Amino acid sequence: MTDDLGARAKAWALTMHGHATSGVVRAHADSRASIGLDAPLGRLAREERERLLLRPGATLAEGAGHRARPEEPDVERTCFERDRDRIVHSPAFRRLAGKTQVVVYPTDHQRTRLTHALEVAQVATSIARGVGVNVALADAIALGHDCGHGPGGHASEEAFDAFIPEGYDHGPWGADVVLTPLNLCAETLDGIRSHSWSRPAPLTVEGEIASWADRIAYCAHDLEDAVHAGIVTLDEVPETVSEVAGATRREQLATFVRAVITTVAETGEIGMDPATASALAELRRFNYERIYTRPESVAQSNAVIEVLRQLVEFYVAHPERLPGFAGETDDALARLAVAYVGGMTDRFAFDTAEELLGWDPARLPRGIGRGA
Repeated sequence: MTDDLGARAKAWALTMHGHATSGVVRAHADSRASIGLDAPLGRLAREERERLLLRPGATLAEGAGHRARPEEPDVERTCFERDRDRIVHSPAFRRLAGKTQVVVYPTDHQRTRLTHALEVAQVATSIARGVGVNVALADAIALGHDCGHGPGGHASEEAFDAFIPEGYDHGPWGADVVLTPLNLCAETLDGIRSHSWSRPAPLTVEGEIASWADRIAYCAHDLEDAVHAGIVTLDEVPETVSEVAGATRREQLATFVRAVITTVAETGEIGMDPATASALAELRRFNYERIYTRPESVAQSNAVIEVLRQLVEFYVAHPERLPGFAGETDDALARLAVAYVGGMTDRFAFDTAEELLGWDPARLPRGIGRGA
């Protein structure tokens, strides 16, 4: 150990090997934690628990899962737990930390696509536990649902539409392009592909739950971010929302999550009672009019669209600059360019626009963008 290390660094280094007692290495010198002896709760045991405990209609994990490329089952994890882990460790998920939710170049307290995904997962798992369905599948779908988003929020979809004949939709793009290397289960991909309410319904109850969780989470937290940014105040929240669900994120999440759980318990359908659903819709309308489509937001979105379209056009014209280019032409080249630009974080995209396109930094987005 070198002499120039500080006391804290030396103390940390001394923990390198843990603490061995009675043939077991423990993390802490005074560790006392222990449980009863039994066989490990591996995949087979977890699958059996699902069969015994989950409600009829829940999606059951089975072996390696239904994957495009066959795999051997994991010893410890169910197929949906494995999907969740793959998503969390993927580059696409990590890059969500640098992508717009509502605010371009967010401050310390404003959401990114990554924190949005985590909040959607919290809502989805709360509902899934409350109604007795597959928590691991709902969690995986929620964590992966926005991996198809490009930089700059929903403006990226409008930017990329011009290059994709069927149009660019972040759900299908995430499931069928961005996350394809992970070889996820068909049920996980289906939930990601169809989480937007404008899409056909997901095939599983867990996918339907993730769809509700997405809307519940972003309606509540986008309002909270807008309040912190000084765009709106809580006093402006419509009474039709606050009287039913409250004005704060905490109150709204509690109300909306409980409403879905109660509705499922009473009807068996994945949904919400009309009164609470109306409050959620009114909150979304308020956010749409006062946050997402305010003049400053529209101006930011237009700037994002212009930057991203020009970046794609640059790479189509200079394919040798594209990582992974293998001689593609026409539509295939455009898709490769969209995939590359779509994978960029906000900052990398805007820095690249300065470097390759000569964009004036003063013309690049620097504030509130369009929301979810």
